[in-house]
Amino acid sequence: MKLKPVSKVFPFAAAIILFVGCATTRVDWNGRVGNFTFDQSVTELGPPDKSAKLSDGRTVAEWVTRYNSGPTVSVGTGFSRYPGSIGVVQTYPANNYESKLRLTFSTNNVLEKWIKD
Repeated sequence: MKLKPVSKVFPFAAAIILFVGCATTRVDWNGRVGNFTFDQSVTELGPPDKSAKLSDGRTVAEWVTRYNSGPTVSVGTGFSRYPGSIGVVQTYPANNYESKLRLTFSTNNVLEKWIKD
């Protein structure tokens, strides 16, 4: 059976689309200082997890992203003997990570500084 040219190219094209679609883009926060507003940040990042208005009129807002490293793993051994059994299982929970982005906006709601933990 001879493969058609389209069937040879399709897997390669699908892999390229998947790779490009999964690529993450880094935000240039330094480039946004002075021209990125609080309203734009809410539109892009959603409502902040925490925010506070300072006495000098500036606003500090923080966004928290949480993710885990994967599923838990269980390792166990057991002994079985009629009529009952005994088992021992050790469970290792997934590691949870947290990333914080804190943006400080001037009195006219323009980005003044940023910190990412």
